[in-house]
Amino acid sequence: MRKSNREVISLERRMLKKYDGKKQGWLRQGKELAVFIILMFVVFRFIIGVSLVNGSSMTPSLKNGDVVVYTRIVPNYEKGDIVCIRMPSGEYYIKRVIGLAGDTVEIRDGSVYVNSTVQEENYAQGRTETQGDSIKYPYEVKADRVFVLGDNREESMDSRTFGAVARSQIRGKVLFSFSLPGHK
Repeated sequence: MRKSNREVISLERRMLKKYDGKKQGWLRQGKELAVFIILMFVVFRFIIGVSLVNGSSMTPSLKNGDVVVYTRIVPNYEKGDIVCIRMPSGEYYIKRVIGLAGDTVEIRDGSVYVNSTVQEENYAQGRTETQGDSIKYPYEVKADRVFVLGDNREESMDSRTFGAVARSQIRGKVLFSFSLPGHK
């Protein structure tokens, strides 16, 4: 039995309508995916950062292989904050803020003194000694800089080696950290 032209056209329209609906669904999902990707780009470019701890300079607070999540939106850093720093070499360091602009830092007898007051550092491991002759103590932290140290004082390369870091080098303040499965 042959179908009339009218029946064939009606059938074709129904098939096209069905196809159009599927096409619209794909387009909508594509738009949603594009918005999600743009949103994630903005969040991770301007608000949140993620870094991997490489080494033992922050032990016992952070361990080799830990993942740190930091916020890029920090108007002021405070003593004791753990920060992610981008060095001129392109490497990223995770360190603790010890001194702020205008502070005088001194290292003697295995301890850190800020503005002539010995610092109680229950997070620090090992004795704090000077490293080389490039940094002279007492060290005055210049404007727009911070003095940073690793918590594992005997294993850390920090401001005792390269001096205070510019605030512009700080990528953000660490919010939290976690260990990846399989890392101890």
